[in-house]
Amino acid sequence: MAEQTAFSPAAGPSVLVRGAGVSGLTAAVTLAERGARVHVHEHGARVGSGASWYAGGMLAPWCEAESATREVTEQSLSSLDWWDAHVPGVTRNGTLVLAPARDVREVARFGRRTSHFSTIGEAGITELEPDLADRFSTGLFFAGEGHVNPRDALAALAARLVDLGGQITFDVPRTAGTGGYDWVVDCTGIAARDQMADMRGVRGEMLLLRCPDVTLHRPVRMLHPRIPIYIVPRADHVYMVGATMIESENAGPMTLRSMAEMLGAVYALHPAFGEAEILETGTGLRPSFPDNMPAVRREGRHIHINGMYRHGFLLSPVRAADAADIVFGNG
Repeated sequence: MAEQTAFSPAAGPSVLVRGAGVSGLTAAVTLAERGARVHVHEHGARVGSGASWYAGGMLAPWCEAESATREVTEQSLSSLDWWDAHVPGVTRNGTLVLAPARDVREVARFGRRTSHFSTIGEAGITELEPDLADRFSTGLFFAGEGHVNPRDALAALAARLVDLGGQITFDVPRTAGTGGYDWVVDCTGIAARDQMADMRGVRGEMLLLRCPDVTLHRPVRMLHPRIPIYIVPRADHVYMVGATMIESENAGPMTLRSMAEMLGAVYALHPAFGEAEILETGTGLRPSFPDNMPAVRREGRHIHINGMYRHGFLLSPVRAADAADIVFGNG
């Protein structure tokens, strides 16, 4: 751990941000852009050492309305523009929602709970995703949504912070002191649960697959009554397959049943995934409050940004702005 550096009192407020995940780096960049002198402490050895490393990076405010409150959608509508302005590689070509033939009623149910989509048939699906031709009879297309590669985005935010004069120190013990700063912004996710009695963990699971025989141009949500999943394309025919709504606080490795269900769903999307390489598996606990709504909480000069649930990339820019308003006297 590098020695802590004192800030000059002549500049803007000095802020220690704890955690270099999506909420921490978004807050750090937002604060630095407003003139704060920011130092990030990260317990791990790299950015995104927690749940952010396993995120899907979907910027899908309309799709999220299927299982989230109206406030999630309303507050996240500006997120695509924020990410577009801050990191390279944001793709804005929509989200496709599909279901296997036996679960096709789930498509209609999803549509009843959401908006800002068009219902498309087999021809429309083929036009959007030629590799899915003749495989699905109906789907929903949310044209206004997008996605970003979380790992690339976190690295870009870290570089932006350094360009703004901020600092990041890795391998910082969780017991390290926080003195010497005007403000402390805690973005440590599930690690802060001992300070928040109403926080629970929600298990997330992911696979990274490489499948050169399939090309997808946008995230696809495959609906299933028990375990809906999403498939997000990344570069070089790599796909992230995720399931992030498992009500369990088990942070252990993926089970055989979970992996079989996820692989079965992606195989149902296209049989060529049967020959995909499994590059990586991952599990983690996403911090969540009872209403599943990310929150900013203040105790004196100490601010918590937490409870991101499955909305980290969607709502981090909004919560970062809320925290910056407090630091600069506007909140």
